[in-house]
Amino acid sequence: MTIRYPNGKKYVPVNQTTTKKTANISFSNRGKTLEDELNDSNEYYLSNNIAVIHKKPVPIQIVNVKYPARSAAVITEAYFRSPSTTDYNGVWKGLYIDFEAKETTSKTSFPLQNIHEHQVKHMKQVIEQDGLAFFIIKFTTIDRYFILFYEYFEKKWERMIAGGRKSITLAEMEEMSIEMQASFQPRLDYLAALENHLQSLL
Repeated sequence: MTIRYPNGKKYVPVNQTTTKKTANISFSNRGKTLEDELNDSNEYYLSNNIAVIHKKPVPIQIVNVKYPARSAAVITEAYFRSPSTTDYNGVWKGLYIDFEAKETTSKTSFPLQNIHEHQVKHMKQVIEQDGLAFFIIKFTTIDRYFILFYEYFEKKWERMIAGGRKSITLAEMEEMSIEMQASFQPRLDYLAALENHLQSLL
């Protein structure tokens, strides 16, 4: 299926690498992407009345559909109706949260090339309305997870815009982010990590 942006440019999805296997991780999590892990975690939060957080639907305008069988339809061409913002949003303890999930196969840095200007603008607007905006970043090759708050990300984004490096090094990520450990239920307890961070600010 061909999907295009509102300007007609063809959409090329970013390859998502499967989860790195380690001895202390359940076999049931093999092959899961970061999105899968977050969706599972959000289902846990919802079923346990902890938070209401969902993946945002992508607004798509269908252009062409083929019917290979009477009971089946295949979308062959579609366009994004509008630029997407971030991957997830919801409410937790009265606080609006909005975040983007990204994976990288690099062992040493997180590239900024897959972050779009309209996403950065959206996250800044969330912050200005006293919401919480952040990235959840997975280094798939070394199986490490980080929560990077928008306020810290913005400095590295501005560095790139000014002609500086186009990535955030792993050392920088370790210094300015919260690192999470994968567990069983929920798979990624990012809300617990957020709560610990917010408590430290009081």
